[in-house]
Amino acid sequence: MAETSYIEAITQAMSEEMARDERVFLMGEDVGVYGGAFKTSSGLIERFGPERVIDTPISEMAIVGAASGAALMGLRPIAEMQFIDFITCAYDMLVNFTATSRYRVGSACPIVVRGPAGAGVRGGPFHSLSPEAMFMNRPGLKIVSPGTAYDAKGLLKSAIRDDDPVIYIEHKFLYRRIKEDLPADDYVVPIGKANVRRNGKDLSIITWGAMIYVADDAANELAKDGTSVEIVDLRSILPFDEDAILESVAKTNRVILLHEAPLTGGAGAEFAARIAEKAFEYLDAPIKRVAALDVPTPYSPPLEDYVLPNKTKVVAAAKELLKY
Repeated sequence: MAETSYIEAITQAMSEEMARDERVFLMGEDVGVYGGAFKTSSGLIERFGPERVIDTPISEMAIVGAASGAALMGLRPIAEMQFIDFITCAYDMLVNFTATSRYRVGSACPIVVRGPAGAGVRGGPFHSLSPEAMFMNRPGLKIVSPGTAYDAKGLLKSAIRDDDPVIYIEHKFLYRRIKEDLPADDYVVPIGKANVRRNGKDLSIITWGAMIYVADDAANELAKDGTSVEIVDLRSILPFDEDAILESVAKTNRVILLHEAPLTGGAGAEFAARIAEKAFEYLDAPIKRVAALDVPTPYSPPLEDYVLPNKTKVVAAAKELLKY
């Protein structure tokens, strides 16, 4: 076991998979000589050379397009977005070509598109995106969002080995803040399998990514009054672990869906619909969503703090449900 940060876990996953499979390579803006904008690819070009750690022009459409073509020719590319916000430049390629490849021509397109996501770092409206919802309605894609160093490594390994395109959402707020002991042996975290982070009996919080720590803080606060909170870390947004969601709701009878992206049209709406359809008889209170306000992420620190979900908002929502 060795203490490893979230960002180091990502670097390790790429390095180990590139060593394990010569078809794996990395491409993106400044990923080579510079080592990545956040240093996620630090040391990789020295180990694997410029043919497998490829600096590209500033064109996300070209990066994803080239990666998709390479995947169709039998390679397994990792395409880095310098900030995940700019994945929108490649939206057409991803949803109309990459995601539909297996259906159209019967050929897998095993690419991983990864990049720093999320707010809380004073990045403003162009560097704070949580993009999961905009891709959930596009069949053919998989979406993962790890919140721990263990999951960051294990899910990236699974994504690289997967035969379908995977959008890997890594939260930059966690890069150097989260550290844990990781196994020295090879391991993977299966895509589509949630983790019950905390067992409880009075209320469920369903969440993912950096919001697991907001859920932790809220659960600790509620525990002072004797409230037992269960936290389900989905880890995988698509496919998602419906069984884990429904089992938790059946156990606690109250649920909060917590995510960092804006409320309207967020991924939590899909999970709320599934709960309403399949676990309605277990509910003792309405389904509650806690998410960011429906505004672009402010650059101003106090305004950003006001917009984002936090412990206070989650605790208030929980108390409302408990009194229902």
